Amino acid sequence: MGLVSDDELGLDDESDQVTIDEGENGLSETIEKKTVQRGDSIYDILNAAGLTPAEIHKLTSQLKGDKTIRGFRAGKSYELETGKNGMFSRLTWQASPTSILHLTKNPETGELSVNKETIEFETRIATLEGTLHTSFAQELSSKNRSSLSAKLNKILSSKINFRKDIQDGTAYKILFQEQWNGDTLAGTGDILAVEITTKGRKVNAYQFVDAKGKSSYYDEKGRALQQSRGGLYINPCRYSRISSGFGYRIHPITHRRQFHGGVDLAAPTGTPVKAVADGKVIFRGRKGAAGNMITIAHSGGVHTMYLHLSRYASSSRYGNRVKQGDVIGYVGSTGRSTGAHLDFRIIKNGRPQNPMVALRQKAPTRKLSNAELQGFMVKIQTYKEQLAARTPVMVADASKQGKNELL
Repeated sequence: MGLVSDDELGLDDESDQVTIDEGENGLSETIEKKTVQRGDSIYDILNAAGLTPAEIHKLTSQLKGDKTIRGFRAGKSYELETGKNGMFSRLTWQASPTSILHLTKNPETGELSVNKETIEFETRIATLEGTLHTSFAQELSSKNRSSLSAKLNKILSSKINFRKDIQDGTAYKILFQEQWNGDTLAGTGDILAVEITTKGRKVNAYQFVDAKGKSSYYDEKGRALQQSRGGLYINPCRYSRISSGFGYRIHPITHRRQFHGGVDLAAPTGTPVKAVADGKVIFRGRKGAAGNMITIAHSGGVHTMYLHLSRYASSSRYGNRVKQGDVIGYVGSTGRSTGAHLDFRIIKNGRPQNPMVALRQKAPTRKLSNAELQGFMVKIQTYKEQLAARTPVMVADASKQGKNELL
């Protein structure tokens, strides 16, 4: 009789077929939306939810020096989550126009943590145009849009040397997205179109989403621009080291040589975990030794798995579609684990792949089809009309404008 597999998903070899579960498992939490009443404090709310004074002190001490805590007063909306045993799991509220705070308790380990989540904002379209008499970076800085500089370099790196080709008299037009929360500018988003005239030549780039949903930049004739970053996947999280690689290893708990179907990325508990590519959440829940796990289905028979999570992001519910870079959960140590890390896996056609090899794959470039090219030309005309308007254009639901409370 063979040994029981030490791999979290029961794999014995790279050739093993991986079973892809779908649905939700073990999710029986209760989430209540409440409002802070006059005389209430964080201590009162956490104590009523079942935390001890020592636990409350450990949580609130992590907020020391954070001025946003002052906003937790009468009238503030918040969410209180309890587990299936009725015990405290999470307290969440919007701490500022740009962030949401989560105070959590891991139901397995009892670990208490504070995590700050960045808010998704209303998107508007804006334009900038002018004639340069200094560097592009200085020009954009003078207009409080410094963040556009790196984006322009990335888009046009194959067409322009920004140090040598940009000179006095260079004319430019930029159409781009901005994120707003009411009257507060939170930052810039995608550049939609850029037109630059320098040294007697025109350099243009236009964003276009092809029939497969991939966003890329093309010149005025529909030719794809080569950009410096063209990875098929992004890293799932920020990590300090690879604590365990793909393939055979000595298991840190059983101390037996056994196949490992993913890579363990060491990172602190609470580190955001991101979807490495666009896809659909087809599993979210408990999975034995894997702990809290999310599985995302991607195109081309590819699935990615994220194991040992401490908790899930609200956007990663079962059935939701996610974009590359969306936060889907947070690093933890649930299931069979010796410490905080993300066990990240890539499955293609049912077989485990080496994630570190897959993460280095370049995204394939392809030409626009005739139908796509026609759509692209229509899109260019729209961009040109927006650039000529010289006024910001609202593209998000106007009903969202001015709403500062998201919970």
